[in-house]
Amino acid sequence: MTTTVLFEEQVEIPLGIRSLAGFRRWAVSDQFPETGRIDFIAGRIEVDMSPEDLYCHGALKVELIRVLSQHVKTRQLGDLFTDRTRVSAPHAGLSVEPDIVFISHETLGCGRVHLVPKSAGQPGQYVEVEGPPDLVVEIVSDRSVRKDTERLPVAYFQAGVREFWLADARSEPIVFRIHHRGPAGFQPVAPDTDGFQASAVFHTHFRLDAHRDERGHWAFDLREKQSS
Repeated sequence: MTTTVLFEEQVEIPLGIRSLAGFRRWAVSDQFPETGRIDFIAGRIEVDMSPEDLYCHGALKVELIRVLSQHVKTRQLGDLFTDRTRVSAPHAGLSVEPDIVFISHETLGCGRVHLVPKSAGQPGQYVEVEGPPDLVVEIVSDRSVRKDTERLPVAYFQAGVREFWLADARSEPIVFRIHHRGPAGFQPVAPDTDGFQASAVFHTHFRLDAHRDERGHWAFDLREKQSS
């Protein structure tokens, strides 16, 4: 009797998963794969086992984390997370691992978001974020275009995420858009005359600059400009 589905010879998905609750139980179990990105969006399990592009994805993510981590740490704003950070929103039918996640102390303190502990772990060890973070960042890859630009923005909005950033460095000109919540969905922030976009979450403006280095590879600079 078949009990799992083998995906790309790498991921075995249990056939008994019929709900978000079942997916979340699997996601924190020892049977959950340690590689790849596996998300639950609107009743569907989405698996991406493709490798991360070194520059269009990896180097860009490092730069975003570098600047945001320093911003958050200096101002003691909250917690910044990246790879393998599972975010679940039961009311939106969502359980995903975004590229970057930010949760403010205020959001965590008021109970809008809470951390799910390990089932048998030591105090202070957590495996999941339940509830909408303040910020989610997605970096587009070749196999995630529709997911990152169509399905995930809708899902994040329904989940209650405050701000959504989208970056795409696969071709020129590169894309870097900050989105705020609108009446019915996320809306892109209009850049100012210097190309900076306002972040309501961080109360500052950001601009992503990119150039080719001497080897022809992308190099990135996330720049800040304080709000007036």
